Amino acid sequence: MHCLQDLEDMSVMVLRTQGPAALFDDHKLVLHTSSYDAKRAQVFHICGPEDVCEAYRHVLGQDKVSYEVPRLHGDEERFFVEGLSFPDAGFTGLISFHVTLLDDSNEDFSASPIFTDTVVFRVAPWIMTPSTLPPLEVYVCRVRNNTCFVDAVAELARKAGCKLTICPQAENRNDRWIQDEMELGYVQAPHKTLPVVFDSPRNGELQDFPYKRILGPDFGYVTREPRDRSVSGLDSFGNLEVSPPVVANGKEYPLGRILIGGNLPGSSGRRVTQVVRDFLHAQKVQPPVELFVDWLAVGHVDEFLSFVPAPDGKGFRMLLASPGACFKLFQEKQKCGHGRALLFQGVVDDEQVKTISINQVLSNKDLINYNKFVQSCIDWNREVLKRELGLAECDIIDIPQLFKTERKKATAFFPDLVNMLVLGKHLGIPKPFGPIINGCCCLEEKVRSLLEPLGLHCTFIDDFTPYHMLHGEVHCGTNVCRKPFSFKWWNMVP
Repeated sequence: MHCLQDLEDMSVMVLRTQGPAALFDDHKLVLHTSSYDAKRAQVFHICGPEDVCEAYRHVLGQDKVSYEVPRLHGDEERFFVEGLSFPDAGFTGLISFHVTLLDDSNEDFSASPIFTDTVVFRVAPWIMTPSTLPPLEVYVCRVRNNTCFVDAVAELARKAGCKLTICPQAENRNDRWIQDEMELGYVQAPHKTLPVVFDSPRNGELQDFPYKRILGPDFGYVTREPRDRSVSGLDSFGNLEVSPPVVANGKEYPLGRILIGGNLPGSSGRRVTQVVRDFLHAQKVQPPVELFVDWLAVGHVDEFLSFVPAPDGKGFRMLLASPGACFKLFQEKQKCGHGRALLFQGVVDDEQVKTISINQVLSNKDLINYNKFVQSCIDWNREVLKRELGLAECDIIDIPQLFKTERKKATAFFPDLVNMLVLGKHLGIPKPFGPIINGCCCLEEKVRSLLEPLGLHCTFIDDFTPYHMLHGEVHCGTNVCRKPFSFKWWNMVP
């Protein structure tokens, strides 16, 4: 223990006794726990003035499994309990402490137990926050070619009334994917809420940022890394999302459900590493759903879905990337005589990017066939999400999007519109550089028509060169610390 402030993070355990003081002339009280539980929690006891750090003695935990309680000077003694391990595979999170009254009156025999009382603590689970909760702080990396992007994110954070933290280039070493490096959540006890960063095992150049810059006196830290260091792109936390609160199949999920991308049953493709999956399942309060993402080159759930707040219905909408909706939109525009309108006009890096007309897109058989395959993958996930999150079609909005194939896997054909930054009612959406019709990008116009009726404000951010060209978008390049749920996890039945 470092100082008195640490006590505020701990849970109080009170030992009350009733009876004659003379009882302790020939009896003693022993506080004890198992060696198994002693590794996962520790206990401090006040043995002096409460405002002096030295008065707090470490009495249980780590190598200490029992403690003889000094003769009581009143009816109660206060202890402070600190958890050392999150729930995980092989650890339910439950820790037991026992107090035993021993009869020590006979000098010829060892003390004999008369009575034992037990109290059970549960280590608070790590809880993720969905994009529908209010934002407190936005994180973004400054790299050599994203000044305009950082400015746009800063302006959006200002509109949403939240703090902005820019990770400088000296610290990120040109690793811009701050969404992939960490997930910001929290732990909560009745007396205290503490934000906790879950550091992903991806360990790019940003790997020290969560530990060095975010961990602090009022910010916790946890990580899980496989022993054999075998991680895939799916272990980046763009592949770790959480739904808003839902009810599915008669069961309530007041803290939502974690969504991770994996593979089809029986497939040998990429999956999230076992230690991360074990950790997420062990928290119990946001039971994970595994989606199919291995058809994507990067392989993250945030490439085809996101959640935005809504004033009605379930309080949110799920946005899904939809090739079908995109082809339908382009066919409508073609019928109205806009087939020559061009995608990618105005892209700064236009030496690498050739414009392409609506007519060319709609006559490209390979592109059409590939997007039918992509649509079937998204539809498979759509059915899983409807079943596991209890969603109806009216809870889902199809956002027009096309994909192209690179080495037999999918990447976004134009900036991926669902990969957005959600800050309350303010959305930072990748600028798609769609066909300009009557002076307006028809993709932007379509997205506005779908989201603005929900009271949302759409800002389209140019992320083409610094993010899209590198197979990521706005959401991949940002991260958000959000307000915790008002619902308390201990009120739910896992």
